Amino acid sequence: MATESPATRRVQVAEHPRLLKLKEMFNSKFGSIPKFYVRAPGRVNIIGEHIDYCGYSVLPMAVEQDVLIAVEPVKTYALQLANTNPLYPDFSTSANNVQIDKTKPLWHNYFLCGLKGIQEHFGLSNLTGMNCLVDGNIPPSSGLSSSSALVCCAGLVTLTVLGRSLSKVELAEICAKSERYIGTEGGGMDQSISFLAEEGTAKLIEFSPLRATDVKLPSGAVFVIANSCVEMNKAATSHFNIRVMECRLAAKLLAKYKSLQWDKVLRLEEVQAKLGISPEEMLSVTEDALHPEPYNPEEICRCLGISLEELRTQILSPNTQDVLIFKLYQRAKHVYSEAARVLQFKKICEEAPENMVQLLGELMNQSHMSCRDMYECSCPELDQLVDICRKFGAQGSRLTGAGWGGCTVSIVPADRLPSFLANVHKAYYQRSDGSLAPEKQSLFATKPGGGALVLLEA
Repeated sequence: MATESPATRRVQVAEHPRLLKLKEMFNSKFGSIPKFYVRAPGRVNIIGEHIDYCGYSVLPMAVEQDVLIAVEPVKTYALQLANTNPLYPDFSTSANNVQIDKTKPLWHNYFLCGLKGIQEHFGLSNLTGMNCLVDGNIPPSSGLSSSSALVCCAGLVTLTVLGRSLSKVELAEICAKSERYIGTEGGGMDQSISFLAEEGTAKLIEFSPLRATDVKLPSGAVFVIANSCVEMNKAATSHFNIRVMECRLAAKLLAKYKSLQWDKVLRLEEVQAKLGISPEEMLSVTEDALHPEPYNPEEICRCLGISLEELRTQILSPNTQDVLIFKLYQRAKHVYSEAARVLQFKKICEEAPENMVQLLGELMNQSHMSCRDMYECSCPELDQLVDICRKFGAQGSRLTGAGWGGCTVSIVPADRLPSFLANVHKAYYQRSDGSLAPEKQSLFATKPGGGALVLLEA
């Protein structure tokens, strides 16, 4: 499955209103018709937050919302990008001179990440030009991976234009690496699920080597996504990269404490693997080795026996060099406990006990508490939304995605779904002050969707 290339499907465009509208808009924009279309889905992470970049498994599923791109290769070297949403301005450049501006996370830069990743993988200096019209229905900055879906979609577009082929795993790895051109030090979850997703099943995604295992979700429950309407753009803020760095520093201090070769260690999972113990056992190692009070750069240098200059230039990323406090104990405690929760979640899904919805809900609730208190990636609106969801029948509810805004995911018994949706809508979205913009108000039940594919007009 993972060794296969993404599927190519023939479709009757006239039978798909969204495709037909995209084709018509493409024609009025470029005066021609698309040669093919590519779609890549967003995702919801059910459990396993902020641990993919620490080397740990996560448990997402693809959502039905996606990025859809209409494409026409052209004989010149010009790359012309347009978006059906007027908020995102047109962009054109030479396909052979792709520059990605890290200072501004503009929409077209995510497309350029995918294009550049494929270009560099094949070592190509000359790329053919193309006209592309992008249409996305994943709410932006909502924690449902709209940006990664665009990177993946652009990667598959470029691959298709080149007439080359790669496996889904290779594509996921290339796109995960190339998204870092935008300046976020993310893991590989979002790109992996966008390519490896299959309809009807969530996936346990494991890293190094990348692989995906089906996880059958309970039939008596529905997963509901609710948008807090607080936008958070990972590439535009430093929170995310600071957390990545705190985890890296915690891994190094834990490795030093256990007399491991700390300078080679980058991820918390590596410390656990080298010690040959479980994530749960790593929690007590963390208790012994790290203190709850924040660390400053000088103390980190003393612990590791290095100079401030070495810390800045050899360990910290350029955008975290001026950070003055690092909460290493709290971040490590979150990561090891969350890694254990992911494995417990998968085990409960496999064993399917009578009370599985309740047990899975409890794990999701613990995950949110850890994200809120130990990882500090929640916000008041997310906490309020989680409380409302639990009050109206969710067995479990948590933030999903990077946090600091974006969406929650809740597990709701199927028979309670209609009343749950009505009550949450009333309690959170129908505010008397009318402060929430209607177009951002998304509250919907979701089921596992399929992965990225190429569509040809039949």
